[in-house]
Amino acid sequence: MRAHRTVVMSLAVGLASAAAWAAPASAPNPPATAAAKPAPAPVPKPRTVVTHHVAEIGGQRIAYTATAGTLLLYDAKHHATASVFYVAYTRDGGDPTRRPITFAYNGGPGFASALVDVGGFGPRRIDWPAPGDAAAMQPPYRLVDNPDSLLGRTDLVFIDAIGTGYSRLVGKGTPKLFYGIDGDAQAFAQFIERYATENRRWNSPKFLLGESYGTTRSAVLAEDLVRRGVYVNGVILCSTVLDFATINFTAGNDLPFALYLPSYAAVAWYHHRLPAGETLTQAVDAARAYAGTDYLQALFAGSTLPAADRARVASRLATLTGVPATLWERANLRITLPVFMRRLLGPNGPMTGRFDARFTSPELQPLSPTPGASAAGASTTAIWGALTASFDAYLRDDLGYHSDRPYVQSSNTVFKAWNWTYRSPLNALGSGVGNLKSRNVSPALARAMANDPGMQVLFNNGYFDMATPFFATDYTIEHLGLGPGALARIHEAYYPVGHMLYVNPSVEPALAHTIDEFIAQAAPRAAR
Repeated sequence: MRAHRTVVMSLAVGLASAAAWAAPASAPNPPATAAAKPAPAPVPKPRTVVTHHVAEIGGQRIAYTATAGTLLLYDAKHHATASVFYVAYTRDGGDPTRRPITFAYNGGPGFASALVDVGGFGPRRIDWPAPGDAAAMQPPYRLVDNPDSLLGRTDLVFIDAIGTGYSRLVGKGTPKLFYGIDGDAQAFAQFIERYATENRRWNSPKFLLGESYGTTRSAVLAEDLVRRGVYVNGVILCSTVLDFATINFTAGNDLPFALYLPSYAAVAWYHHRLPAGETLTQAVDAARAYAGTDYLQALFAGSTLPAADRARVASRLATLTGVPATLWERANLRITLPVFMRRLLGPNGPMTGRFDARFTSPELQPLSPTPGASAAGASTTAIWGALTASFDAYLRDDLGYHSDRPYVQSSNTVFKAWNWTYRSPLNALGSGVGNLKSRNVSPALARAMANDPGMQVLFNNGYFDMATPFFATDYTIEHLGLGPGALARIHEAYYPVGHMLYVNPSVEPALAHTIDEFIAQAAPRAAR
């Protein structure tokens, strides 16, 4: 039994090195001394700043309270380990014990949650530039009221992962505690428990909303919360990756080539590289069908594939993707994402974006065998300036939150230190040789759904997302190992946009409506 699917088609086309002085041969060696332990980071007092606002959302005037603040996490001995920054929006006048509450966050790992807040789900949002609108990518930027905010249906708490935003290690906290799949999820679970305690939200219908790596976090977090007795009404996943083998082009792993093919077709359609008259749905459906049949069989055959069959497959791939058959043959029928991004628009054309392939940028090193690192990427270039400036001004001017620390939108320190080791709850099923690191957290989501039989899950996918392709999400769902009853609690929706689903303003009303209806279904006894 397949999950429910909705296709939304509203389109708007340090190393500090110093020379060591050598001691004379006759000089005695100095006595060894133990390295001094670094002093624990100071533990700040939690603080909150509360402001009151009114917004028109879904045709209603809604009065709400915004709380920007910090909350401390503790270890088993009640030593403070981290100060977590959050921004919460709660509707005034409602019953907090019956109103839904959604805990939302971005991914990375190493990204703050400002993007999912002022990006599209909070009561204020950035007026995003359209593809090709270079003037709109420059300051000053506009922050406008968001008529499609999720606040109409649910209270919202946007949480910054430790090491991002204003969240940081304090006291006994160390990177090892939090910079990894398990430690990160445990930190978010503790935050949710502490927030629920301090704000009388234990009986509220609870939802998780994660984007990108935030979906990875959501799977592990959902299982962790259920194990603690904190049941979750729904998990909302935006631009999903649960099984990293589905998106990593590594030697010997043919799966991503098949799973990326429908995304290649969608992007080729957007950039008019496919036959005129073909719709986006038709292009995607044709690529889906071919990816799971003849193409997958050709990849499986490897070097045993006859030359005539190789030519036939290359020709079909060219028809589906707009990339010449000669290039497909030269690539041994395996065109990786960086090659596709560079070659879709021709050998002298611009590169498409990875996060949102509607955006393009000139390639600074076109003769290099791999894409140059001198450009941030088309979609990142388009939105990053607007995000950084708008959110800093919003915190200060609208929410009244001031800090002498910089707000860390993304942290390479966190990313580089990340511990990707994960022990699946279904590890007992495995056998083999070697200590293989699992980067598939989908069993955690399956186990959470099995242990919390009312939990609903919504997958939101962008057709032009080249970071977490939608067909890989389909594949992951179909390999969760769930029965028909559990699969009936899984829902999917697709939108003509990239990784950040809210960056296309014409899509945002449909996205908000889908999530709004999902929350209503997953919490039918909730108070709006």
